[in-house]
Amino acid sequence: MDGSWSEGVPAAVGGKRQQFGSRFLSDPARVFHHNAWDNVKWSEEQAAAAESRVQENSTQRVCQEKQVDYEINAHKYWNDFYKIHENRFFKDRHWLFTEFPELAPSQNQKDLLSENKRSEVPECRRSEDGPGLTTEQHGCSSDSLGGHKTQLPPVEENVTQTLSHLEICADEFPGASATYRILEVGCGVGNTVFPILQTNNDPRLFVYCCDFSSTAVELVQTNSAYDPSRCFAFVHDLCDEEKSYPVPGNSLDVIILIFVLSAIVPDKMQKAINRLSKLLKPGGVMLLRDYGRYDMAQLRFKKGQCLSENFYVRGDGTRVYFFTQDELDTLFTTAGLEKVQNLVDRRLQVNRGKQLTMYRVWIQCKYRKPVLSNTS
Repeated sequence: MDGSWSEGVPAAVGGKRQQFGSRFLSDPARVFHHNAWDNVKWSEEQAAAAESRVQENSTQRVCQEKQVDYEINAHKYWNDFYKIHENRFFKDRHWLFTEFPELAPSQNQKDLLSENKRSEVPECRRSEDGPGLTTEQHGCSSDSLGGHKTQLPPVEENVTQTLSHLEICADEFPGASATYRILEVGCGVGNTVFPILQTNNDPRLFVYCCDFSSTAVELVQTNSAYDPSRCFAFVHDLCDEEKSYPVPGNSLDVIILIFVLSAIVPDKMQKAINRLSKLLKPGGVMLLRDYGRYDMAQLRFKKGQCLSENFYVRGDGTRVYFFTQDELDTLFTTAGLEKVQNLVDRRLQVNRGKQLTMYRVWIQCKYRKPVLSNTS
């Protein structure tokens, strides 16, 4: 995805300076002394120029016929993207542990989880989404999926294998015996999942990861670091209301959304977040990092690439939306979550070789499901 290779780390979290958020540009003459500067303030002129540029590149919209094609064939465009780039385009996101310590629980958290182990697995019940939970599962062979040895079919190109009417009970879903469960939606080739597994060796941790692209999921499953006893990768369409996740409601401690919500049609975002919210345990958190309004990537689009307001199509057919803090706050709070963090990371990145400057805008959010929730 455009810009994902250069994802940065916010300058401040919880009001405290973090490891990668302490570099400030006080002397413009020193701009090329480092490759990135934190918390860069925009002048009124720069902000006005960015707004003008967006208005200009939004005047000509993509025709409706092409818009339908980008929606219907979205999986094809993302599969092609991952076939081209595979593992070469991406960097592991080790900064996640600085910004989101929930991904590497402290000893105190682990002790608490151990004490509550018995009460955290929901009783056998049917899903609110239908007669039984269904999921697309590919290429995962595990000896520890809820205590049952399970052999699933490998990923085949352009073929989706679906297990339908699967009754999810306490001992029947992947990672059922875990006491700390993390789900990443839009996992790509595993640049979030594998650092988590490598950093957190707690045997009580289980990580789920899914992506819209079967090619991306296959790259995860064939990675030498993929361990089916600790991780379950599966194909899933975030916007498909007929397909359920392979876990019961109220079963996840953390859900991660890194540069993925921006890839779907804005009108479908709220229902997608609502569904994810139901999977969180009371007290569980949803973590997001995504493109902010007037990011360099938005300003670089040309006329004819705009699908709708602040929503664009790239040259490879993949799509991207650029958020404001208020928009994300509305999405999460409407889903019944409470704000813990919602900040903008304005970063100045520098290409010292070409003497170029690039202004990036990302938004980072953390929202928690209330302990006494009416949405569960």
